[in-house]
Amino acid sequence: MKRGLEGPPPEDRPTPAGRRNKQGIRIDPEVEATHEPRRTVISALVAHEPGVLSDVSGLFSRRQFNIESLTVGPTKDEDRARITVVVEEPDPGIDQIKKQLRKLVPVISVRELEPDAMQRELALIKVDAEDPAQVSAVADMYDATTVDSSPETATFEITGARQKIEAAIDTFGQFGIREISRTGTTALARGTEETAAAVNATESTATEANHDKPYQTANDD
Repeated sequence: MKRGLEGPPPEDRPTPAGRRNKQGIRIDPEVEATHEPRRTVISALVAHEPGVLSDVSGLFSRRQFNIESLTVGPTKDEDRARITVVVEEPDPGIDQIKKQLRKLVPVISVRELEPDAMQRELALIKVDAEDPAQVSAVADMYDATTVDSSPETATFEITGARQKIEAAIDTFGQFGIREISRTGTTALARGTEETAAAVNATESTATEANHDKPYQTANDD
């Protein structure tokens, strides 16, 4: 009686592409493939209550996401706040950020904004002002507002897109920059499009029920 499995001998059987991990599980080559990081803006509408920001920042810290900036502020609804996160991650990482954010109980909705979304940042730049005329000329180039001045220094407020802020910093660098403070990016979708996706009735009911539960955080997958 012939023993063994039916079919071709082992050397003639097809071998799946990819390697195995330490547990002997085959790794999908597509999953293992290297993905180039990209910069994007994610907006999250959250319940305006204590602990939300620390919960969100703790999530990023645990998962070691590459966060460029994170801002939070009130909205037209006093019970809601908006968190704007700028990240630079490969697409699998960006998808994971959105997935993990949606698991947090205080988060109402999460959306990745389109590249043409309105993005603004505020910066305070303190520079040496030994040549006031040239410093003022550069400030005029970037529509900067003088918020403080002395015989030695001048401090300017600049509002605009990240590219404008960075260009202004580079140009002011010729005089000598003493200090910089930047707020990070805040953003809204254009036109009538909602920045945070609308919550339907089912989701709204579930969200309200979640807010009545003890405070909790997302579990990592």
